[in-house]
Amino acid sequence: MMGEADRKTPLNGGEVVVVGAGLSGLATALGVALRGGKAVVLEASDLIGGAAAYSGGQVWSGANHVAERNGIEDSLGLTEQYIRAIAHDAPEVLDEVAMKRWIEASPEAMKYWEEVGAIRWTMIAGLADYHNEAEGALPEGRYLTNAVIDGSVLGEWRERLRYSPYFPVGQTYDEMLGKGRRASYVEDDAPSKHGHAGLPAFGLADGSHGKAEAKDSDPLTFGTGVVASFLARVLAEPSVEIRLEHRVVELLTDSSGAVVGVRAESPDGVVQVDGPVVLATSTYDWDPELVREMLGMDPEDFGSVAPETLRGDGIRLARAVGGDITKIPPTAVPILPGWRSQVGTGYGYGPEYAMPHSMIVDKTGNRYCNDSYWVDIVSKTLNPGDRHLPFFLIWDDQHRQKYGLAATPPGGEYPEGWVTSAPTLRELGEKLGIDGEQLERTAGRFSENARKGEDPDFGRGTVTYVNKFAGDPTNKPSPVLGEIAQGPFHGLRLKFVGTGIGSSGVRIDGEGRALDGQGNPIGGLYAVGSAAGMSTTGTGYNSGIALGRGLTLAYLVSNELSDGVAAGLHAAAR
Repeated sequence: MMGEADRKTPLNGGEVVVVGAGLSGLATALGVALRGGKAVVLEASDLIGGAAAYSGGQVWSGANHVAERNGIEDSLGLTEQYIRAIAHDAPEVLDEVAMKRWIEASPEAMKYWEEVGAIRWTMIAGLADYHNEAEGALPEGRYLTNAVIDGSVLGEWRERLRYSPYFPVGQTYDEMLGKGRRASYVEDDAPSKHGHAGLPAFGLADGSHGKAEAKDSDPLTFGTGVVASFLARVLAEPSVEIRLEHRVVELLTDSSGAVVGVRAESPDGVVQVDGPVVLATSTYDWDPELVREMLGMDPEDFGSVAPETLRGDGIRLARAVGGDITKIPPTAVPILPGWRSQVGTGYGYGPEYAMPHSMIVDKTGNRYCNDSYWVDIVSKTLNPGDRHLPFFLIWDDQHRQKYGLAATPPGGEYPEGWVTSAPTLRELGEKLGIDGEQLERTAGRFSENARKGEDPDFGRGTVTYVNKFAGDPTNKPSPVLGEIAQGPFHGLRLKFVGTGIGSSGVRIDGEGRALDGQGNPIGGLYAVGSAAGMSTTGTGYNSGIALGRGLTLAYLVSNELSDGVAAGLHAAAR
């Protein structure tokens, strides 16, 4: 049993090395600086924000102070009840101590970040917990995001901020949820009042679509806005240095095996930076070898919408110094049904698979899951005893006319060779390699029930979160159900796409310390955000947990490292 003094990593006047300039990395550096330390943030890309900047900016936190000030009752007990209810599969991957530490520290962390000016929180009103049937679930209150921030506060750093192509940045959640997520993109083809076109550049590869020119009025929301809020606060701290295009390739250790610094590749050659290290590199989406190891999928069935710098660096760096890896079953990883982009080599995803007049089938032509709800899609498609790969999205022409798909607007024509179309479902099935006769029967039963707003077979339409976040609020009687009956009919082979939340990652304890194969902390090494394995929730996941847990770990780790600063200064004064 280690004593309190043994657990700390004194800086003795040195710097903390943060690997990765996503949300968790920025927050860790800020926390260190605000407590009197110094931090150097090394980012492999030439842009700030990582996967968080591309996200919806949902930050999930039970019993948080923002819900309380909105008059919503919650408690740590209810939060724990909910997490236990959704994390019942594979109990061996749930770390009970880490789970409780995260639950109790999360509301404390959210309050701290607001008090120090890192963000102004607003609650996402009317958004229910994913698993509305689970004990401890709430109809609203646990999802936070940033109050609108203007990009001008970032000065010259604005052009280095990732700008999400997957969410209508500039709109608020109230605006988006009121009209539906897809409709938020496709109201018109002209630039919106927020200064950007309605349709996003779905799935383009990392690069040009990640930047945006600053505007006279530059409101930032969703993940882009959450990251911008923290970045603005970091830029006010002279004791934080951000170095872009610095990819860390090696952790340095002393004779005891403790991590004491890094080597990084930079435009000026290999550089060395000394100090304890916090891995904030996100996950492994763009490393086919790690995708195969963690998810059991090859490139024909997997892609990613995350930045291409998410290459599993944190996992490889930790392993090289004896770090252990937490592996979460693929059936519980938050990946989404998606497709290869209409242009370029990237990938895209969107709510279209959950919208009316569409369904998901396997090659037998049968449905097999609640195909509006990614949780059930992933669980059933990747079930090791009954896999349903390849899987396909099927929709009718009502869907094309109402919603479009990816960068194709409502009523638009799909690019040649991207979507398969046919005058009948039977012919469509034959073209896609699906049993066409069974596809017709499946669509017939689906349509009969959809007209009544029901899905007795798989429960499509029963998940409140999906209905609100992904459906069409104008479609009656259900925002996610509509008959598949009007030709021509359309289909494509789906891929699972990662969003920078791989779930499997560096094994940590409840304080964010990286652990070795025996469960002992590795001196001087920490992991935050999606670089750290999701042992805190095991096989349970709820949208926003990745960012919420990341900010909580940043709070805990920066606190521990800053205690080390104080210990070092005290020793130097004696």
